[in-house]
Amino acid sequence: MQKITVAKGDGIGPEIMDATLGILKAANARVEWEEIQVGEKVYLSGNTSGIDREAWDSIRRNKVFLKAPITTPQGGGYKSLNVTMRKTLGLYANVRPCKSFHPFVRTKHPDMDVVIIRENEEDLYAGIEHQQTDEVVQCLKLITRPGCEKIIRYAFEYARLYNRKRVSCFTKDNIMKLTDGLFHRVFREIAAEYPDIQADNWIIDIGAARLADTPEIFDVVVMPNLYGDVVSDITAQISGSVGLAGTANIGETCAMFEAIHGSAPDIAGKNIANPSGLLRAAVMLLNHIGQQDVAERIRNAWAVTIEEGIHTADIYKEGVSTQLVGTKEFAQAVIARLGQNPKQLSTVEYAREVRLSIPRYQRRQPLNKQLKGVDVFVDWKGTNPNELANKLEKLNSEIKLTLITNRGVKVWPDGFEETFCTDHWRCRFEVENGHPASKHSIPELLGKALNADVDVIKTENLYEFNGEKGYSLGQGQ
Repeated sequence: MQKITVAKGDGIGPEIMDATLGILKAANARVEWEEIQVGEKVYLSGNTSGIDREAWDSIRRNKVFLKAPITTPQGGGYKSLNVTMRKTLGLYANVRPCKSFHPFVRTKHPDMDVVIIRENEEDLYAGIEHQQTDEVVQCLKLITRPGCEKIIRYAFEYARLYNRKRVSCFTKDNIMKLTDGLFHRVFREIAAEYPDIQADNWIIDIGAARLADTPEIFDVVVMPNLYGDVVSDITAQISGSVGLAGTANIGETCAMFEAIHGSAPDIAGKNIANPSGLLRAAVMLLNHIGQQDVAERIRNAWAVTIEEGIHTADIYKEGVSTQLVGTKEFAQAVIARLGQNPKQLSTVEYAREVRLSIPRYQRRQPLNKQLKGVDVFVDWKGTNPNELANKLEKLNSEIKLTLITNRGVKVWPDGFEETFCTDHWRCRFEVENGHPASKHSIPELLGKALNADVDVIKTENLYEFNGEKGYSLGQGQ
């Protein structure tokens, strides 16, 4: 018997969780659950994290967590509990199967069967933001080699386990050459270790467009966090409905399973919510803990229910559906069909070994790192970059002013007057002789800037790693 942690959540959460747990019990799932409370009530009790210590202890003790949707109160600076859990527990892989159930659930893509694997811990979701000037705020995009290696290797191992033929990578490394460039580079490195699986890379915009138009050309798709968040919801919706999709969040020691939709407070308590998303997440949970026999019975019974047209309001369609049912009645219909197999939708048999073995990250030999200068970010209310350059050139010493950009676009030297400028200026100082800059050059520069009443708001050191620039050029350089 496996003990799991369960949270019924907010809004429609208690209804769909009760329906899901009822089906698990009827299917003789070898689980017992320990209930915790997370979400809105915890937030409003004064706990800004939305979860208390006892709940954390339960999740960490049981290692497996089934969570219904929660509500994050608006305002007040409340952080997303989902993001907090994924990052705190190291749940680095978000796995979202998106398959169409044509002709029983409306979709324009009857042959769609795609799995989105999303990096879950970093990227812009580090949530590191600052207001730097009156007009400019910043969010840091953090991509790490360990994060890339873990999620990309997971995608290939997943593909191999489930007999998937192709893994596609979505990035925007034509623009973000260092961050998304790292993700793409690691993808190529790891793909070479899996010659039995086809691999290709797509720029995110055209990749997402093709996925929305012809999803049948994709199999497994792996991508960084923000792209994955957006694309996985689009993919779930075009397969039939976001309300049908469940997701798994997998880490080295813990795992969390949930529906992807929100808490829908407007329909809470009305017995009309579709429990399918949470139920399919529970099927993924059963697979994760090695109860594939139960997972198959539940998934096949669910498919029979869908085939027979017993539908909740969100997927009900005249001429296809045969019976409009509520949350409780849908669960009862699934229970009544346990042991049956669908006739048109595919019958599933899950792999009996689903514990993917992802090796721990091994840090490589350090690269040869040389300091080449510094980007000094300045709050300056002027509009003529030549005036700012005249002021900053007086600070030159070992490292000299070579570039000024505004919102990434070069405005000095030889800028265009048509370029719109805010009050946020990146001013690059570099060594000229090709030798490394001394460690004292930057503090000396900042001291001069202070004395010259230059409002420095941030600095970024410029390094070369093994002779390659570890910083981007200005647009227009």
